[in-house]
Amino acid sequence: MPGAVTRWLLALLLLAAPAGAQPAPPSGAGLAASAPAPQSARDTQANAPPGPRSMVAAAHPLAAAAGMQVLRQGGTALDAAIAVQAVLGLVEPQSSGLGGGALLLHWDAAAHRVAAWDGRETAPAAATPDLFLRDGRPLPFHAAAVGGRAVGVPGAMRMLEAAHRAHGRLPWATLLAPAITLAEQGFQVTGRLSRLIAADRERLATDPAARALYLTADGNALPLGTLLRNPAMAETLRALAAQGADALHQGPIAAAIAAAVQSHPTNPGGLTVSDLAGYRPQQRQALCTPYRAHVVCGFPPPSSGGATVAMTLAMLEPQDLAALAPGSLQAAHWIGQAGRMAFADRNRWLADADFVPVPLAGLLAPDYLAARARLLGATEALATPLPGEPDPAATAPASQPPQREAGTSHVSIVDAAGNAVAMTTTVEDAFGARLMVGGFLLNNQLTDFSFVPEIEGRPVANRVQPGKRPRSSMAPTLVFSRDGQLQAVLGSAGGGRIIGHVTQALLALLDWRLTPQQAAALPHVGALDNRVELEAGTSAALLFGALRDRGFVVDVRGNFSGLHIIQVTPRGLLGGADPRREGVALGE
Repeated sequence: MPGAVTRWLLALLLLAAPAGAQPAPPSGAGLAASAPAPQSARDTQANAPPGPRSMVAAAHPLAAAAGMQVLRQGGTALDAAIAVQAVLGLVEPQSSGLGGGALLLHWDAAAHRVAAWDGRETAPAAATPDLFLRDGRPLPFHAAAVGGRAVGVPGAMRMLEAAHRAHGRLPWATLLAPAITLAEQGFQVTGRLSRLIAADRERLATDPAARALYLTADGNALPLGTLLRNPAMAETLRALAAQGADALHQGPIAAAIAAAVQSHPTNPGGLTVSDLAGYRPQQRQALCTPYRAHVVCGFPPPSSGGATVAMTLAMLEPQDLAALAPGSLQAAHWIGQAGRMAFADRNRWLADADFVPVPLAGLLAPDYLAARARLLGATEALATPLPGEPDPAATAPASQPPQREAGTSHVSIVDAAGNAVAMTTTVEDAFGARLMVGGFLLNNQLTDFSFVPEIEGRPVANRVQPGKRPRSSMAPTLVFSRDGQLQAVLGSAGGGRIIGHVTQALLALLDWRLTPQQAAALPHVGALDNRVELEAGTSAALLFGALRDRGFVVDVRGNFSGLHIIQVTPRGLLGGADPRREGVALGE
């Protein structure tokens, strides 16, 4: 690693320390190779007019508009994130909300500090490692997820409240006002929400409140354009505005959450009012690693997102990706190879580091990653990538078998002062546990733990334990130049596929010099466990045969990522919103 990058990385690691630390001063070949690459961001910016100085990119236009309203009122990026989250929970309830969790990276432009705020859900005190076993065998996913069993202690609002005390400017109640108004007056059901309700209507119908809110009298999904009012959520939001997050973690709403979980008729859970009262968000040290002339900051465990993205980028760095077309066979080969290797390490080693040893320093050590990169063949796939030994003295846990991981929404914000937020927020599966209290849905986040607690006598690192945070794939990301200037704010929805989406978006921005919108729209090629996935209906799917001939296990499937990207340029901000969803990037 060049000396300048090393010095900058060490400085940024100091900047990423938890609050209280002293701020440091800023210091192709292949089937698609013949197709022309999209015009680069550098080319398109050369003669562009000045761009916006503040921006919100989020998964629904109403949520992005609420964030911009807060910024116009003089609020900070963190203030805007609170308003966006409250509205998303109303208009995009399938993905996130008051009953879920979130991970947030914050850039303080004046202090030159990155803060990592952990609002991940926790397992109730009554949770046991065999929570998702029946007669010694793992439950089917929805048998585990629907009902009370998989509900973790929600953490999003507690975390946002704590972050607001550190980085906010406007009063807390002001930030919830847009969501309260929308909940009372109503909003129009979008096509995507209607389709998702239709796909899940049988499960939603098992909860009386969810059935009454999201289904018609004859049991069908609310059609496109329906005016949907949620007075129960308006009442909950008013309580949050008056009492802060205590409204969810103490008192009548907390009692109602615990009662709904424990009294579910077919799949009760163990969450209690004591679990809710005892929840504490955590502030962690952001995970900042070099990539070429940049430093990429992601989220540390309990998320696997930041570390797995960092491992993948480090293994790709020896390759001249800039010389390859984004859709080329060779680019897909390297992305698939490195991603599969990184997933092998993720599935063995990464979990909540407050509960199990995680050899993070070893996994990210340059010598270790260079050795892993040398295992990547240029023309043939590794048959089955195996996890490495980042700490030879450590006792290796068992690798977690692949299992379903879904959901989430991502928000990227930059305010006029240069502060930034990258927040990924979730209730896990679509509509979470399909269990509604106070107008909002509860999460099924505990299904992000391994259903199998041990294999052949060896524990799985991501097994269920009381108070533990389940491993996440969320990957909110900040990118900096070598001299410490913010360059990009990004992240994605997509469960376990988030890692591949964010990795590919970073390559698009940093190697292929695409604009944020081009990066968000790029046909997906990414690894998930031992597979390489290609996005159906796009040019990426044309690589199927060639990658299979090289020995990869390849799937072609639809892919509903939710990338939201903001790029900081000398002429202003550029935004990108994933065209696969209904989000927007608004700026002024």
